[in-house]
Amino acid sequence: MIHHIFGPVISRRLGRSLGIDLIPFKTCSYNCVYCECGATTDLISQRREFFRTDEIIHQVDTILSSSPRLDYITFAGSGEPTLSLSLGPVLAHLKQNYDQYKVAVLTNGSLCTDPDVRRDLLKADLVSPTITTTTQEIFEKIHRPVPGLSVTQIIQGIKNLRNEYLGQIWLEVFLVPGLNTTDTELDKLRTATYRIRPNRIQLNYLDRPGTEAWVSSPDPMQLKNIQDFFAEGGIPVDITGFDEPGTLLSDDDSIALIDETLRRRPCTAEDIAHMTGLQAPEVRKKLALMVQQGIVQAKSGERGIFYWVGINV
Repeated sequence: MIHHIFGPVISRRLGRSLGIDLIPFKTCSYNCVYCECGATTDLISQRREFFRTDEIIHQVDTILSSSPRLDYITFAGSGEPTLSLSLGPVLAHLKQNYDQYKVAVLTNGSLCTDPDVRRDLLKADLVSPTITTTTQEIFEKIHRPVPGLSVTQIIQGIKNLRNEYLGQIWLEVFLVPGLNTTDTELDKLRTATYRIRPNRIQLNYLDRPGTEAWVSSPDPMQLKNIQDFFAEGGIPVDITGFDEPGTLLSDDDSIALIDETLRRRPCTAEDIAHMTGLQAPEVRKKLALMVQQGIVQAKSGERGIFYWVGINV
């Protein structure tokens, strides 16, 4: 059985968060140069039901029946959650039956052009979409999207969401030095950001190896200057990055979380760190122990060593 629920993990942004993954591994409308989970294997923009909605809801009910302590339930994972037609029904089920929990959706924002997607997102307490540029050429270099996606239309879609949505929007601005960090690009990007009117702006950047080796991080001074530049409009601006602090989980809980993640799909240590919020060195140490104990198996692949639970990949 495919496991759609992971965590809870401790996130700097969302606190204690339980993850829901509606999408097959690396199914996305983008193939971003900075993605830590490797290249997209199924590049699509058409929504569909990838897994049975009732199966996902059953797993949700099984976990939440024990009333775990959570700050957020988060739709995330290693693909684009708004591609799933299950998003709306699962969100509705959560709000109807577990309204004590806040629900977040982490999205690349590319499907906000679709009124049905925006309608689904209205049920969430927090939506965190991503923008990187207002320039189509740079958009295509960074995201390598499904052919035909327009950055202008996507930004307008996020603006439309803001106009229709009463919840929190935390807008992720992902920085790729050499592409969207020039004065001209940042000026246009800030203007677009202000017009979206998010509740928070979160500057993000790559601080671990991504899909493309040439992608680098801004230097600390540049990052602080960009933060100050975006903060001039009065919207709170955070610097996040991928370097989440270590979780507050015990050793047993960390191993259980890694095991749970690997039951969903084979992963590298970096994949697990990205999806769970655990630190990569901690993950590698736990994986070595789990291999030694025969709990998981390992095999070298194109992106490194893959780990899995079961008899084969």
